[in-house]
Amino acid sequence: MTRLDGETVSALDTVPTPAYDRSRVRCGIVHFGVGGFHRAHQAMYLDRLMEAGTGFDWGICGVGVLPSDRRMQEVMDAQDGLYTLVVKQPDGSLEPRVIGSIVEYLFAPDDPEAVVGKLAAPSTRIVSLTVTEGGYTVDQVTGEFDAANPDVQADLRPGAVPRTVFGLVTEALARRRERGLAPFTIMSCDNIQGNGDTAKRVFTAFAGMRDRELGDWVAGSVAFPNSMVDRITPATSDDDRAELARRFGVEDGWPVVCEPFTQWVLEDEFSAGRPPLEDVGVQLVPDVVPYELMKLRLLNAGHQALGYFGYLAGYRYVHEVAGDPLFARFLRDYMDREGTPTLSPVPGVDLDAYKTTLIERFANPGIADTLARINFGSSDRISLWVLPVIRHQLASGGEIDRAVAVVASWARYAEGVDEKGEPIDVQDRLAETLVPLARRQREEPLVFVENRAVFGDLVDDKRFTESYLWALNSLHRDGARATVEGLV
Repeated sequence: MTRLDGETVSALDTVPTPAYDRSRVRCGIVHFGVGGFHRAHQAMYLDRLMEAGTGFDWGICGVGVLPSDRRMQEVMDAQDGLYTLVVKQPDGSLEPRVIGSIVEYLFAPDDPEAVVGKLAAPSTRIVSLTVTEGGYTVDQVTGEFDAANPDVQADLRPGAVPRTVFGLVTEALARRRERGLAPFTIMSCDNIQGNGDTAKRVFTAFAGMRDRELGDWVAGSVAFPNSMVDRITPATSDDDRAELARRFGVEDGWPVVCEPFTQWVLEDEFSAGRPPLEDVGVQLVPDVVPYELMKLRLLNAGHQALGYFGYLAGYRYVHEVAGDPLFARFLRDYMDREGTPTLSPVPGVDLDAYKTTLIERFANPGIADTLARINFGSSDRISLWVLPVIRHQLASGGEIDRAVAVVASWARYAEGVDEKGEPIDVQDRLAETLVPLARRQREEPLVFVENRAVFGDLVDDKRFTESYLWALNSLHRDGARATVEGLV
């Protein structure tokens, strides 16, 4: 058994390891939110680039901001930034590789000045983000930056030591401006429509609240490319760690498991240069919108279409519910008749083949992705991925019943009890508000969607409420499976 770190990696002969000299790698990217997805996606692409003999000025310095990031810091420090990426094939075979592109990790609560110094250094040319949909502190109804957030307010106090990503990044940009240094690019890799536009809106707003001229400079000088990112990356389990140790003799504190499929579509808009990502399969395009809408409204909304119905029906894994012909048919009907009509043409993509592949990806038993994971943070995910489909279809006179049923299935799930009376652990930043509302809806059927902070004015639309009430009543009366049967 070999414990993975910088000294032992060269002796590993059971898994592929970096053939390049990691001592040559210099940090050019600072990344906020080093989790499973970042390590299965962006860090993997940069490792590919270095393995091809280039990109050594684009190593990654990871940054943790939340208390929960402490564990990642401990693992990254112990393993010198190395970790094993394990691709799980549908036939059960595993393809591991040690990734070497993360060469530094900083935990902001311990030393925020070190993070600001790294960001302000001339060598840092890209700041990338996977901070989740809720990490942008956006009001889901207005779409604007939520300046009332207590952590944001704390960072805006004169002389405050920054503790949010907004405070840390803005302080570094202010220092670069004072020193006459070019700004870095801020590159969002989160599942948000117009993720670069969203990042620009919130960082510009924060900078402007701190200093109006600084806000104007950020708006005019910092590049915020939009991107579409895609790779199913379930949470790492103890079984994943044990299997890596048993089959390959590698002791890794936090390996990453993922599906074979990966895609990154990125607008070619950068303030201070970029790595040659096109050499390792990244699609550099002038407009990412068609691709991101495809992914958000088919894959991400498709996950939501399966997640709540599947959990209520007794499934606990994505591949189980996707492998059930009834639920697979419901998902395909949603994608064909409600999701697809909201899309514009996607250059170079066969949408029918893409949708078929999606269902195959969801049904991959090797991934063992949990429904609890895809149901996490529903108020952000439904708002960004499903409600826009409903609004588009209402405006165009299109079909809405399946997407509205997904909302109803979330409302039923948010009651916190499944169809067998077992408790559901509802993980959502608005759980304290939404769960009590959901538990009132058997007597007040519209109370959940009357929450305008989440749903806006949808409750005022008769087509929406009629469809919603049918689905919710069916879920209460007949259960999830019968409700789905009534929709296909």
